[in-house]
Amino acid sequence: MKLIIAIIRDVDSGPVVEQLVAHNYRVTRIASTGSFLRRGNVTLLIGVEADQVQPAIDVIREACSPPEPGYHRATIFVVDAPHFEQI
Repeated sequence: MKLIIAIIRDVDSGPVVEQLVAHNYRVTRIASTGSFLRRGNVTLLIGVEADQVQPAIDVIREACSPPEPGYHRATIFVVDAPHFEQI
C-alpha cells in the first residue's frame, strides 16, 4: 500500500477531488497554508496499491489548472504505508 500526499492550490481542489472520486480513488482533503505568500493550499491524502500510484498522479496532473508563473500545479509525495486499517 502507498500513500500519496498531494499539495495543490485550493482553487484546484474541487476538480481534482471530483476526478479522483470519478476514477474510484478515496480521498481525504485537508485545508493547509504554505508558501511565501501564504496562499491557500489543500493537502490530499490518497491511499492506493502500488500499481495505482502513477494512474492517480496522472488524474491529478490532468485535473489541475495551469500554474501561475513561478509556481507548480502540485507537489506530490509517495510514501509506503505498511499498515492500513479501517475501523
